[in-house]
Amino acid sequence: QVQLVESGGGLVQPGGSLRLSCVASGTIFKIDDMGWYRQAPGKERELVAVITSGGNRNYADFVKGRFTISRDNAKNTVYLQMNSLKPEDTAVYYCNADVFRDLQQWRSDLAEGYWGQGTQVTVSS
Repeated sequence: QVQLVESGGGLVQPGGSLRLSCVASGTIFKIDDMGWYRQAPGKERELVAVITSGGNRNYADFVKGRFTISRDNAKNTVYLQMNSLKPEDTAVYYCNADVFRDLQQWRSDLAEGYWGQGTQVTVSS
């Protein structure tokens, strides 16, 4: 099995910054895409940012210029640097990873998707 554990959430004032981390552990051969999603109360989960194993990044329009996603492949870790936070960024942030657990899955391009438990980010004065 594979586990994703997020950390770094908390309470921050508008305009402030937070850095989220997500570490993947378990039976991992290789990780493909890694990403961050968020879900605010009463709303559906939405994509925030995604990064490929090669380092290509895509962002939701509402975070462009404010958030930066990065990863450390050696540590199976993905980060989300969040700057200029707004009250509307308040949500539970979830990490997602597409994992190849063995060589056969990698050769077949059959990655398995995993989610973390989420970390709360609250932006309020």
